[in-house]
Amino acid sequence: MELDRYTDQEIARAILRRDTFITKEYLYRKCYPMFKAIYDKYYTDCENPIELINEIYVYILMPHRETHRSKLQDFGFRCTLTMWLKIVTENYCHQLFAKRIPSNENNDVADDRNDMGDDSFIANPRKLDMDDVQKILSMMPNQRYRKLIESRYVNEKSNEETASLLEMSMANYYNCHKRAKAQYCEILRKEGLI
Repeated sequence: MELDRYTDQEIARAILRRDTFITKEYLYRKCYPMFKAIYDKYYTDCENPIELINEIYVYILMPHRETHRSKLQDFGFRCTLTMWLKIVTENYCHQLFAKRIPSNENNDVADDRNDMGDDSFIANPRKLDMDDVQKILSMMPNQRYRKLIESRYVNEKSNEETASLLEMSMANYYNCHKRAKAQYCEILRKEGLI
């Protein structure tokens, strides 16, 4: 059973009916490369592309409070289903990013230094001997990631100061920040520190 035999309308109806086979084949297999590219490009709180797909699946099927219709039900097929899904996912990622930026009315600076989950050695590198921190940083293959972690956590600069120091836009910074933390934590795991 191949998806090529189905029209976009048939696939959308199958997803709305919660057809497990077509949903898995379309979202998790056929569209995986698209979701992976978006995951790599944009900041999300997701751990991996599959988690992003799960979030989008819920997002497109969640009924609107007033109309009781989901985004997928309201899709008008003016473009392909895959293109629509890409646009919806990118907009979703932009909304997540916009929520991270403090409004002008609230002067609190967004601080994710303590929002690290179990990776407390990043949130507080002082838990490690500074020689160990420098050794871990030197083991990071990506120099830009190394500078980001050092500025943000060792030198305790804000997100904005670090982005400015690295000459990055905030959108690029948040994406780079996520990958830098992952690389740092991977080295900590390999060294048996977490």
